[in-house]
Amino acid sequence: KYYPPDFDPAKIPKLKLPKDRQYVVRLMAPFNMRCKTCGEYIYKGKKFNARKETVQNEAYLGLPIFRFYIKCTRCLAEITFKTDPENTDYTMEHGATRNFQAEKLLEEEEKRMQKEREEEELNNPMKVLENRTKDSKLEMEVLENLQELKELNQRQANVDFEAMLKQYKELEEEQRRKEQE
Repeated sequence: KYYPPDFDPAKIPKLKLPKDRQYVVRLMAPFNMRCKTCGEYIYKGKKFNARKETVQNEAYLGLPIFRFYIKCTRCLAEITFKTDPENTDYTMEHGATRNFQAEKLLEEEEKRMQKEREEEELNNPMKVLENRTKDSKLEMEVLENLQELKELNQRQANVDFEAMLKQYKELEEEQRRKEQE
């Protein structure tokens, strides 16, 4: 390209883009969902051309939160979901319902049980002692099982398969000799 000698790049006007500008991106559905309008199932991994925008006035520890707009494959209804960096997941906004997630429910139940146990231990010192003894018994059982497995593996490792095969061949040869005699 030719640049004339009097060219000044500072005189070129800057492009003023809006903050809430939407980009078209290609993405996969991050979870299984079902369209509220037609009932179509959209499975995790289905590819979509989506519009992506940065959510205004929302951030998590300085990370921007993005909103995605996709269309249902059957009825073309709009479905939106956002990133959820706090839980390293996505949250459904509208247009569809998220299908059942066993793992998430299990984690929530585990957290709830842990919280209940901690509250109980704060109020009752005897419960702390009971939980400690229960934990130590469980740990002892696990260690015993581990020791049994180690012993079993050592017994299995001491078996010399070559010697066994050699002994078996010798027995076969001896039986053949006896049969021939």
